Amino acid sequence: MLFLDQVSRLSTHLCGIQLVNPVIAASGTYGYGVEFATVADLNAMGGLVVKGLSREPIAGNPPPRLWEAEGGMINSIGLQNIGVRAFVDQKLPALRNLRTAIFANVFGYAPSDYAEVIRVLEDAEGIAGYELNVSCPNTKHGGIYFSSDPALLGDLVSLVRPLARRPLIVKLSPNVARIEPLAAAAEQAGADAISLVNTFVSLAIDPHTRRSRIGAGFGGLSGPAIKPIALRLVYEAAKAVRIPVIGLGGIRTGEDAAEFLVAGASAVQVGTANFWDPGAPGRIALELDEYLRQENIDNVRELVGTLQI
Repeated sequence: MLFLDQVSRLSTHLCGIQLVNPVIAASGTYGYGVEFATVADLNAMGGLVVKGLSREPIAGNPPPRLWEAEGGMINSIGLQNIGVRAFVDQKLPALRNLRTAIFANVFGYAPSDYAEVIRVLEDAEGIAGYELNVSCPNTKHGGIYFSSDPALLGDLVSLVRPLARRPLIVKLSPNVARIEPLAAAAEQAGADAISLVNTFVSLAIDPHTRRSRIGAGFGGLSGPAIKPIALRLVYEAAKAVRIPVIGLGGIRTGEDAAEFLVAGASAVQVGTANFWDPGAPGRIALELDEYLRQENIDNVRELVGTLQI
């Protein structure tokens, strides 16, 4: 548990949502949250983003799905999930008992998919906000990725914005030439915040079999190896928009989290670190508090956007 002075230093808000600290468990790395209840204090983190929810259940990609790369991890889970209706019935009731803010990650392969998932979640209680995973191909537009086309991204956010009474976060992909047009498109279409970065498209090869080490071929690289690039993209995105930015990419320690806040993030998400330390979000929050104490900073919000270049 956090002591009172720690709560004071770490307390913040995101899109009107009060958080006990700015450290959030990233989607796809913490299941539906309830699976971790016996190995970590779920109330020690500021928020939790459940794994991506789709209109119908998805079985995911063929194995192998994970490969430990130097300085990180490649994954290709294939967005496996039980579907939004099963989540509401089977997982959400237990999450309502937490003080941690619960965010639902939403994805689809056509705008109507996103809209339907949002409609189902709007009828459920216990969710603080939504995070749109736009790193999916739009099958209605020839497979163009929502995350790489500002116009498609803007259309998607404009469609779901009127359907959602809760805050809407758009999770951006780093697999683009420039992040600023995508960040601006999300903001102009009505997003309440953006989160970045999602994983980098990558390839691991077994030189003996001459095959990919990932069953689906390519995967997404995450972990410490991507942190310097993620910091740069967070900084650029924060300069391009006025809405809050949530930073993620290789965060392992409290000082890592502080770097993202200095770059312009209002909150951070922890992902890959959860695979070897399920208590990472709570631990990182405590380490961030210690950093604030050592730097004589009264509140974590004072760090945001203080980078000088």
